[in-house]
Amino acid sequence: MSARHRSGVLVRNAALLVAAAHLAPAGTWLPGPRRVLFPALAGRGRCDHVALTFDDGPDPRTTPRFLQVLDELGVRATFFVLGDGVTRFPHTTSEIVRRGHELAVHGWTHSRPWLPTVSRDASEVARAARAIRLVTGVAPVWYRPPYGILTGGRWLAAARAGLTPVLWSAWGRDWTADATPGSVAATVRRDLRGGATVLLHDTDRAAATGCWRAALAALPVVVAECRAAGLEVGPLAEHGMRR
Repeated sequence: MSARHRSGVLVRNAALLVAAAHLAPAGTWLPGPRRVLFPALAGRGRCDHVALTFDDGPDPRTTPRFLQVLDELGVRATFFVLGDGVTRFPHTTSEIVRRGHELAVHGWTHSRPWLPTVSRDASEVARAARAIRLVTGVAPVWYRPPYGILTGGRWLAAARAGLTPVLWSAWGRDWTADATPGSVAATVRRDLRGGATVLLHDTDRAAATGCWRAALAALPVVVAECRAAGLEVGPLAEHGMRR
């Protein structure tokens, strides 16, 4: 084997190692392995509590509607917000906190991280956390990447920013064009049990147009079913998870 060929093989092997280190942690997106192997990452908390979380906001068109329903239900939740939305819509962001809810970091934009971008990940996660602090005066403690794709770079970015990654254990598939209140409630119900973290969306900014209506209409049903089972509903801050 020539020196040139050996050099090429080493470069290719190094590239494969970098890609593996980047993408392997993203396997935690799969709900089965995540619940079994990484219960904290799946949002497993107190057995008498369900954590209610929303992704992709803030959105001045839709987020206030969710805040109103949550007020009527007497429920507080955790909102995973995008940094660019925080800076564009500071009033809506502040209103989430004013209503007693918790803010967490969802990233700067809703991007897919297929290529290793460690420095950019670190910069954008820290930037989003800083934007939340500047607008609300409250430092976030949780991080959930867009699409739940927790690459090695994003995991490191969360650690550098002092954030704890958390995904979910139940969701409503409420981002699709064919989502209905009934389908959202039924999908959540399949994995709804004590200690679960529920994922819904308070906007359609990164989803099918108008799909937020299905989540909004399903919200009272989900809360009622939790309460009927003797479960409290609240934010991650009250979920009893270790950081």
